Amino acid sequence: MANRLTTKDRILNAAERLFAERGFSETSLRLITSKAEVNLASVNYHFGSKKELIQAVLARYLDHSMPAMLQALARLAKQPQLTLEDVFEALVEPLMSANEVRQNGTAIFLQLLGRGYIESQGHLRWFVTTNHGEVLSSLSRVVNRAAPHVSPVEVFWRLHFTLGTLVFTMSSFDALADIAKVDYDQSNNVESVLRRIIPYLAAGVAAPMPQLAPLPVVES
Repeated sequence: MANRLTTKDRILNAAERLFAERGFSETSLRLITSKAEVNLASVNYHFGSKKELIQAVLARYLDHSMPAMLQALARLAKQPQLTLEDVFEALVEPLMSANEVRQNGTAIFLQLLGRGYIESQGHLRWFVTTNHGEVLSSLSRVVNRAAPHVSPVEVFWRLHFTLGTLVFTMSSFDALADIAKVDYDQSNNVESVLRRIIPYLAAGVAAPMPQLAPLPVVES
């Protein structure tokens, strides 16, 4: 007999799918319970609140992929010579391991991360930083080493631009893959597209520092 999903897993699976498709704000607990075929009391029992459910959905991927990402970054830190292509290449395998959590997990994981930023889910950024801040710090350090001409504040911006690129690409993956197949007879999967993005991301992060005009002074 096939293993049946627990009530908790059914809630997580339904919430994950709806959060990725609709966003956190537009997904109600009522919609989640309907999709999971459970009652509201089950959600309250297992998670306590919608905020904690959001964190639990993302934690499945973070807890699985972030240790591998931290190990990859630690190996990079020991390399005497480092390029941005090395940095982004090292992140592909940990990101792809999200598929071990769920089918199409890598794309879903990146979509959920993007939702957290787009919808100003402050608690989610706090949750990620609190539980996996070492990964974020290590990533910033190796990027600084690979592109020392880029200031720390510019690294902050460019890593967020990088996340935006990944989120958009993964959210549009099916449509983009179809276009590439029809127009160019090119077959792609998530991993091939991630590797295709690497030179683009590396060039963007390594670009010269912008010449910013001073902001106008607003008199009070």
